Amino acid sequence: MNVRRHTRSRAQRQIPAAAVAAVTALGIGSLSACSGDKAVAANTSKFDVVASFYPMAFLAERIGGGHVHVTTLTSPGQEPHDLEISPRQIASLEESDAVLYLKNLQPSVDDAVAQSPVATKIDAASLTTLEEHGSEVGGHAPGHDHEGGESTGKDPHIWLDPVRYAQVAEGVGKAFEKGDPKHAADYRKNTAALVKQLNGLNTEFEDGLAHTRSKVFITTHAAFGYLAERYGLTEEAITGLDPESEPSAARVRDLERMARADGVSTVFYETLVSDKTARTIAKDAGLKTDVLDPIEGITGKSRGTDYFAVQRANLKALQQALGAK
Repeated sequence: MNVRRHTRSRAQRQIPAAAVAAVTALGIGSLSACSGDKAVAANTSKFDVVASFYPMAFLAERIGGGHVHVTTLTSPGQEPHDLEISPRQIASLEESDAVLYLKNLQPSVDDAVAQSPVATKIDAASLTTLEEHGSEVGGHAPGHDHEGGESTGKDPHIWLDPVRYAQVAEGVGKAFEKGDPKHAADYRKNTAALVKQLNGLNTEFEDGLAHTRSKVFITTHAAFGYLAERYGLTEEAITGLDPESEPSAARVRDLERMARADGVSTVFYETLVSDKTARTIAKDAGLKTDVLDPIEGITGKSRGTDYFAVQRANLKALQQALGAK
């Protein structure tokens, strides 16, 4: 598979120390607080947490409860892989008590966190296991022979697997206890409640996908590899881990052939990236389209208002597409 990676040189991505100094010189206290869409300097009476994007913010809010003030670097509707952190957001890191992020998903965030003096730095990727995934993930059916190799890399989409997400939640809870010990008991209680919910969601997926006509689904980019592996499915992605890479003609032919062989009914697209390629492939192969949401942000187009609601919508869409019995 020929993948055009959407990457920048480190020199282009690096956040210069001068930028931090310039922002500090402007006076951090002059930055007004804002809730949710952008991280700004907090300085509240609560445990101030900067989250890199929605799945991290969701954990921080659920675990922290009323003891935390959470701001988010990635605005709703913004594709998180493309985030370029601003001087204003750098300032928020300077004044925060903790930052919760997912290393290697957003390079500009990684650079800013590395240079920030924030006391509690929580890398979600270090709290569970990451695997190498390509454009095909899962126990595929015989005959899935690709024309050319497929690009692989460490898959960051751990939050789409409820089991891994629960592992991350436990690690975040422990980090909050250490960073803000006076509220440790509440953080433990909130973490336990969230993990229980995630375990319940895992059971819903296990039961809901145990008996299906097909085990193969096609997605825009390879965001659902962990979910596929967890529930005995095969994800065939139009592109690899990068949502802005482009499929080769050979990959498109592969997908159309596999769709016929495996009885695939649906090509899934997502709300934050273009659906043009997915719809073209679906039309050429005589397939339907539907949304499978990687939950990188909640917008008015999302099928639910939080992680659990959208995950259940994803389960329903998979059941319909795979012919759940």
